[in-house]
Amino acid sequence: MHDTSPTTLSESPDDPFSVHQSASAVLDGRGRVVAWSEQATALLGHRADEVLGRPVREVLVDRGDEALIAEATAACLRERGWFGLLPVRHRAGHRVYVGFRARRVQRLDASVEWLLVGSLAEDIVQWEIDRAMLDGFFRRSPVGVAVLGPDLRILRVNRAIARFGGLPAEAYRGLRTADFLLGPDTELIEERLRQVLETGRPIIFAEQPCRLLRDPRKELIVSVSAFRMQDPSGRVLGVTEIVEDVTDRHRARRRLALLNEAGTRIGSTLDVARTARELAAVAVPALADALSVDLLEPVPRGEEPAPDATGPLRRMAARGIRPEALQVMYPVGHLFSFPEQTAQARCLAERRPVLQPTLEVGSALFSADAARAEQALALGVHSLMVVPLVARGVALGLVCLWRSQRPEPFEEDDLTLAEEFAGRAAVCIDNARRYTQQYQAAEALQRSLLPSEVPEHPAVETARRYLPARASTGVGGDWFDVIPLSGLRVALVVGDVVGHGMHASATMGRLRAAVRTLAHLDLAPDEVLARLDDLVDQLATEQRQADGNTPQIVGATCLYAIYDPVSRICAMARAGHPPPTVVGADGRVRPVELPAGPPLGLGGLPFETAELELEEGSLLALYSDGLLLADQRDVDQGLALLRTALAGPARSLEDTCKAVEDALLPDRPADDVTLLLGRTRVLAAEKVTTWELSAEPTAAGRARALVRGRLTDWGLQELAFTTEVIVSELVTNAYRYAGGPVLLRLIRDGRLICEVSDTSNTSPHLRQARSTDEGGRGLFLVAQLSERWGTRYGRDGKTIWAEQPLAVPHGQPGA
Repeated sequence: MHDTSPTTLSESPDDPFSVHQSASAVLDGRGRVVAWSEQATALLGHRADEVLGRPVREVLVDRGDEALIAEATAACLRERGWFGLLPVRHRAGHRVYVGFRARRVQRLDASVEWLLVGSLAEDIVQWEIDRAMLDGFFRRSPVGVAVLGPDLRILRVNRAIARFGGLPAEAYRGLRTADFLLGPDTELIEERLRQVLETGRPIIFAEQPCRLLRDPRKELIVSVSAFRMQDPSGRVLGVTEIVEDVTDRHRARRRLALLNEAGTRIGSTLDVARTARELAAVAVPALADALSVDLLEPVPRGEEPAPDATGPLRRMAARGIRPEALQVMYPVGHLFSFPEQTAQARCLAERRPVLQPTLEVGSALFSADAARAEQALALGVHSLMVVPLVARGVALGLVCLWRSQRPEPFEEDDLTLAEEFAGRAAVCIDNARRYTQQYQAAEALQRSLLPSEVPEHPAVETARRYLPARASTGVGGDWFDVIPLSGLRVALVVGDVVGHGMHASATMGRLRAAVRTLAHLDLAPDEVLARLDDLVDQLATEQRQADGNTPQIVGATCLYAIYDPVSRICAMARAGHPPPTVVGADGRVRPVELPAGPPLGLGGLPFETAELELEEGSLLALYSDGLLLADQRDVDQGLALLRTALAGPARSLEDTCKAVEDALLPDRPADDVTLLLGRTRVLAAEKVTTWELSAEPTAAGRARALVRGRLTDWGLQELAFTTEVIVSELVTNAYRYAGGPVLLRLIRDGRLICEVSDTSNTSPHLRQARSTDEGGRGLFLVAQLSERWGTRYGRDGKTIWAEQPLAVPHGQPGA
């Protein structure tokens, strides 16, 4: 029988015993070859005509292998079939190991023949390995395998899938994914599998949630890979799905990501309340469905809490994924205490976290308010964690985390993550608390160094705004001042020390005190700045020599202006400070040409004084650069906004300050902001009298007569004697030592001011005359008879002035 093909034994083309792959032969009952296939010729080299009709032992068996062949033959006869490896002689003379499968075949005439099917041994071994691997996938693999048909009905699952779904493996046949998974999870996986069937593109390690119908509270995360199955002709047979439970790995990765996010988001500022809100934003909804942060009452104020962690708590943050959750929690800012039996009180007292995976219905042991606890349970709150906020061994407060929407309860790993969050937040809150304490101290120092109230002054009407920088920046060194001067003049000052913090505030206080001292010397603005420049340089030198670790003064700026309500002249100078803005009585902004001058502390560079005549009702605005540069503007933009806010019809100074604040400061500034407004007044002509006296011996007598007459006209006869003595002594000194014309001026406005000006720059001195001296008592008498007196210098000489309190007679207006 030549080239007789046996019946197909396997459908798989990879099967070494398939009709396409294997060699076949037929032996009769006496062991002779009666059929020989072309595959047998290809495998062993013997042609059919060489082997047909001959005994198989004669053609294919070596002598040394006869015993082995006899043993296999006996087993085959006994079992009526056989499978195994045997050595076979190739036509070329060498031995070839072939895997055989023998089957007994009975013919119609009752004779018996044996069908032999064989392939090379290495092909058989590989096939066995493949079969073992396939068997392992379905019987021993811990990774789930499911075979689905084109209609996505299950054809076969392995034991891992069977354990996963809780059914026997054979029970899955014909089912769909929706028969044991929740709807949303089913829709996602089936959509992906359809894409694999349609496109042939596999899915590789796609993670998705997987919740079983039999236990919907337990959320699992699975990794899904899938590939399309098709036969050699390309016909789609279905899809194989490989499923692995990666819940633990996913949660670990998620926790690591949350910790990384917490490290970047919590503590972005040195603000206690914002840090609490950042903690809430990180944990909800990633870890909890609702969260609250409560701090012991002293902490938000920047104070150290009590060591025993007792006292009321203030709610600093509350967050929930549902609005209803916020309605059952205390609002932010609420002050309350937890009863002793609650989990929160226990957590705070023991400084240990508390985990309550399940909350009992009707239990109020997790809330300070029983009614709120019942409402929370009604909303589905079923699990609770309470974690203390502890830094440097001190309890600052606690964090409460709830679950109501997510079905699975909190577990130990969640508690560990919450502790990590709380630990990071506690350190940031404590840093913010201590910074708040320092900031408040610096701000209190700064405000104590600034004028608390600006008294009314006949020369100007004033209003001011001072806004410290936000806490993250620290208080700065801005200051302002309104300083009364002689002759009803007034000094308006605005300055700024470079830097922030306590050091800048202290330096500002020293400079402000120095400016007031220099102002009372009646110096010109440029001279005040020159001496202030020396002081800043001296302070910087002292600090460098005293302590190299102390923040150094790196500079300061200042604008100093003097306004005279009699002459309407405003003299001003600036040291690196923004120039003032002047708005006329008509509401139009007037440019001020004022030399810039170097910042204080550079030394060696001159300052210049500029004079400007102001009409009555003019608005003079002095400010720091923090006002112009707020909201990250440049100087030109800030000036444009300021001028727009100042311009327009006249209004109260407080309204003007509010308009400037609204236009230029939409939020808490990053730098200190100082604004000082002054609306000029002009002294009425009837309140001022000026005489020019010749330098002659009769000048003092003439001055006394003029003063006596003017005081009579003003109704101030009771001041005539003392004023005549003062004027007589001052004019006599001018005549004796100056040698030029003398200018006498009386000013009446709330007090009586006598001024005597001459062309000399010689400074008079107050001294106690001896009994033998003929003179030397003039300034002593002036000092005794006046409330204040002093000397100021001008370009063409000096002026000695003396002030007396003015008592207004009954019924006498206009004093």
